[in-house]
Amino acid sequence: MKNLLIPFILLISVFSLAAQTPSSDLDIIRSIADNVLNNTTRTIIDPADGSTYTSSKNLPRDKQFKLNNPYIEWKYWNGVLNLAMLDLYKLTGDEKYKQQVVDNYQFVFDNLDFFKALYEAGIKETGMDQFFQMQMLDHCGSMGTGLIEVYRIDKKQAYRTYLDKVADYIMHKEHRLDDGTLARTGPYNMTVWLDDLYMGIPFLAHYGKLTNDPQYFDFAAKQVKQYNKYLYDKNTGLYFHCYFSNTNENGVARWGRANGWSMIGQLHLLEMLPIDHPDRDTLLAIYRQQVVGLARYQSESGLWHQILDKPDSYLETSCSAMFTYAVAKAVNEGWLDDTFSTIALAGWDGLKTKIRPDGQVDDICVGTWIKNDLVFYYKRPTQLNDIHGLGVVISAGIEVMRMKEKLE
Repeated sequence: MKNLLIPFILLISVFSLAAQTPSSDLDIIRSIADNVLNNTTRTIIDPADGSTYTSSKNLPRDKQFKLNNPYIEWKYWNGVLNLAMLDLYKLTGDEKYKQQVVDNYQFVFDNLDFFKALYEAGIKETGMDQFFQMQMLDHCGSMGTGLIEVYRIDKKQAYRTYLDKVADYIMHKEHRLDDGTLARTGPYNMTVWLDDLYMGIPFLAHYGKLTNDPQYFDFAAKQVKQYNKYLYDKNTGLYFHCYFSNTNENGVARWGRANGWSMIGQLHLLEMLPIDHPDRDTLLAIYRQQVVGLARYQSESGLWHQILDKPDSYLETSCSAMFTYAVAKAVNEGWLDDTFSTIALAGWDGLKTKIRPDGQVDDICVGTWIKNDLVFYYKRPTQLNDIHGLGVVISAGIEVMRMKEKLE
């Protein structure tokens, strides 16, 4: 009897494994997105006793509360994820991905007065602090970009009021060098961070499209050119993570995700930019130059390293997704010749080895500051399903799917 059961058990195991393993690119993309949806709750928690609430109505405004889920916090990585969800909705027509984003923003704004009262009372770590701080591009640019696309769906006046405030902040109040290049005040005063090509440029591009006002495209184009001037390393074809204006020197690392952020920021601008914009050819040349530079450092696995020019650093998922996304998008839009498609195809093959059957994603570097030693970048830990990488892995898969269809 035991001998008869063994083949049967093996057959059941094979079918079970097949059911758990995504069988197509779309299955893989959906597995990541659905994992996010299945783990999103829109509640407010009292950390003192663990009580949760679906609304802030009648809650006291003088004690600690916070959002009870990382996917609804006002953090830039959720702006990236929200845009990816909306793109997945466009690809599939599945309303649940659009509704995820619409509901996230609505929950935040429905409880905005409550969180504002907490913020003004000095209560921090609510998940909403950055909404009210607006002291750097991280606080508003990425989440604002997602909100622009939700505003196109649901034209709430509160959304537009916030978007106008963000536009004014970026254009007139964000820190900048004497020549107008956007900069940060930390860790050293007036430091240019490559990351900020994503934190600010997509918002300007989407807002320019929304308002049909050329000043936002002009300002965004200027930033891309200025960042290229300060951060591009012609010796490697890569970009430094930062530029210190106090010493007129670049930082030590050509960090993967910062290079990725800059690519994603540029593709948003190129997608929204009027076809006859006077800087379009220059911007395309900068984009193509960066693709060629990055292609030289792609590993045999199709992935890229945490420190791009250091093959002894680990293979990192989020930057690999960003480059795959950027190249596939460029091929799809005609910014690059179809022959570049092999870079993205190899990148996607590599990324699929980092995606678990349940949609969780491995080897995403955690949030990273700038440092003057390479060891810091070498030793930055990775975290399973870190939100820094989820949106861009979804976006990479979507663009590769579109690219495959285009090339058929």
